[in-house]
Amino acid sequence: MKNKLICIAAAAALAAAAPLGLISCAGEDGTVRINEVTHSVFYAPLYLAEKLGYFEEEGIEIELTNGGGADATMAAVLSGGADIGFCGPEAAIYVAIGGSNDRPMVFGQLTKRDGSFLVGRTAQPDFEWSDLEGKEILAGRKGGVPAMTFEYALAERGVEATLNYDVAFNMMTAAFEGGVADYCTMFEPGASQYEAEGKGYIVASVGQQSGEVPYTCFMAKSSYIEAHPDKIEGLLRAVTKAIKYVNETDAATVAGELLPYFDGTTVQALEISVKNYKEIDAWVTDMAMKESAFERLQDIIESAGELERRVDFDDLVLTETAHAVYEQVYGL
Repeated sequence: MKNKLICIAAAAALAAAAPLGLISCAGEDGTVRINEVTHSVFYAPLYLAEKLGYFEEEGIEIELTNGGGADATMAAVLSGGADIGFCGPEAAIYVAIGGSNDRPMVFGQLTKRDGSFLVGRTAQPDFEWSDLEGKEILAGRKGGVPAMTFEYALAERGVEATLNYDVAFNMMTAAFEGGVADYCTMFEPGASQYEAEGKGYIVASVGQQSGEVPYTCFMAKSSYIEAHPDKIEGLLRAVTKAIKYVNETDAATVAGELLPYFDGTTVQALEISVKNYKEIDAWVTDMAMKESAFERLQDIIESAGELERRVDFDDLVLTETAHAVYEQVYGL
């Protein structure tokens, strides 16, 4: 776990030392800068909140950048390169354990299970998790939630396999296509697009096997949350409306709305991606994280040997605003 803190601190230092032209000052133009861990249909409600005008209704304009990993996303938040980080809450847990004068707090949860799909080199319509025995899998960065939930899924089935942690998160698909490993985990629309191009086959949903866990969340420094409560509430309301829209709208229509956010991806692949996420019940409705889910996440991190000590829920997670917004949007 110490290595995770070193990586985050080093990345933050590099971001802080970057040329001024690459990092704008927070809040100068009223824009909310969000750094997302990766770009995926898994995060459809975030993009739809912009596309459908929900952010505009809240007087918010977002600037979205891709971190390519939770450590880089957290580094952007710590360095001031981003106002809000959108990644796995494990990044905030690691920082809390290491100590911080301006602790990043989780204020909203979007996804409630692993959003990756296991892709193999051959079609396996009768795939069983035992088929992974002795195989090599590209499953993410060691200490990241994708890798840890995959480890947990294997342990639940008593399967022993080799997880390759040597490939950067955003380079895994390219490495797999180049011949590395027997299987690779991919998010949508990458998985469906990869299959559509005849390069591999989706054989299983990791999220269905690993169960519910607070997988991707919004977090910001305490100082930002205290200084911009209107932006925090507005973001939560916009995304909650978008979650409601996704859950109540057919996949084909949603795919059409998402198309501008995924250059080079067909609307057919996006429709399949949306259907896949709907089928595994990927998104929360109430963005207030539950303490039981937070503790289960820490169980998973602990079982992976990556948790130095447990963090108290109330020391890291804010729920009041998210829950109030949920009741407002759903008329409860």
